[in-house]
Amino acid sequence: MASAQQLLRLTEEVICPICLDFFTDPVTLDCGHNFCRSCITQSWEKKEINSCPECREVFPERNLRVNRAIANLAEEARKLKLYPKEKESKPHCEKHQRELKLFCDTDRKLICVMCVTAPEHREHRFIQIQEGVKVYKAKLKSSLDSLT
Repeated sequence: MASAQQLLRLTEEVICPICLDFFTDPVTLDCGHNFCRSCITQSWEKKEINSCPECREVFPERNLRVNRAIANLAEEARKLKLYPKEKESKPHCEKHQRELKLFCDTDRKLICVMCVTAPEHREHRFIQIQEGVKVYKAKLKSSLDSLT
């Protein structure tokens, strides 16, 4: 029987170093490092250079090879719920890879602090997530009360 320490080490092997979650559609770079396809693609789009976020090796072409073995292991780990609670990643912005900390009241969606300055959010109203939760809980309670 595997010890908790061994399971933890195995679990760490199926976690993407960019999003810190189980691999989703894992790919391998020419240097041998693995990432979620969307994570490495977004990383490269931001930097406008094809380099490995771990070893910094630069690649002239975007050569991404599917890693089915890691995909299968990540799926099994996900099914077994092996991911430790303290390492759970918080929701993050797909555009900036930052934690979502604000609520855009105008668009009614969570955003990161970098999105506040984006043209699509210019002149929008922002509130803390906790404040938004209170507001929408009150609205939900009011709606439920009127239904009952």
